[in-house]
Amino acid sequence: MNLFNRITAAILWLALLALAIYLAVFSLQAVGQLQAWLNELAGWLAAQQSQSPTNFLIAQIAFGIVSVLLLGLFLWLEIRPHRPKGVRIRTSEGSAELDPNSISRRLEWHLDQLADVITVIPTVKARGDSVDINLEIETAPDIDVAMKTDEVVEVTRDIVEQDMGLKLGKLDVRMRHAPFEPEWIA
Repeated sequence: MNLFNRITAAILWLALLALAIYLAVFSLQAVGQLQAWLNELAGWLAAQQSQSPTNFLIAQIAFGIVSVLLLGLFLWLEIRPHRPKGVRIRTSEGSAELDPNSISRRLEWHLDQLADVITVIPTVKARGDSVDINLEIETAPDIDVAMKTDEVVEVTRDIVEQDMGLKLGKLDVRMRHAPFEPEWIA
């Protein structure tokens, strides 16, 4: 629904922008054109109603029902309460649901304990019975990036799969170095 909302909003904003520019440039012509279109529409609707009043009434009812159902569905999908999606853990004794924020906090604490790691910002998304994890890690400026990345991936995999009993989906690690401290020459 989020993608649909973004596309719809982008189209509406572009249309309103184009309309505002058109109205700013061609104010009087736009009002005249709008009046002409509305007069044509009113004439066409009057002709349809006089030709077949029953069919016209049926079309009005059908248009109203379809509008209410479609727009009501979109409104309901937009304002319905969204339950935070957790990750299902299945054990030999039963199952449980774990909040993605709990996984984030645990990863943050464990990864922050690693040498040369300054800050960790994990983003955890539940996807079925697995979790997708994005890690933003700030490290000391003089580390071996490949070795530190391997260490972070290994620790993350151990925490998620061994300690928590979850299935790791996609793991994305983004490293950035803290700035070098300037050396003052005395």
